[in-house]
Amino acid sequence: MHGHSYTVDVILEGAVDPELGWLLDFGDLDAIVMPLVDELDHRVLNEIEGLSNPTSELLSLWFWKRLQPKLPTLVEIVTCETPGARCGYRE
Repeated sequence: MHGHSYTVDVILEGAVDPELGWLLDFGDLDAIVMPLVDELDHRVLNEIEGLSNPTSELLSLWFWKRLQPKLPTLVEIVTCETPGARCGYRE
């Protein structure tokens, strides 16, 4: 068994609010994403439901399934195992 220090990019797409100057406040995004990150942090990923084979591809899908219902502007999840090894999921 080995570990990684993954990074996950959550990519949104949509119209920027002309008054606020953003698509979504990063604080609001953190409130949606960070509970999932906390669920995985310092855990054996193989022991988490849906991640018995925790490849980067399946991690991207795992995040997508949980975030897409809460983030209708979600277009892609990119999971990085290392700075040079990454994959994305989009529908």
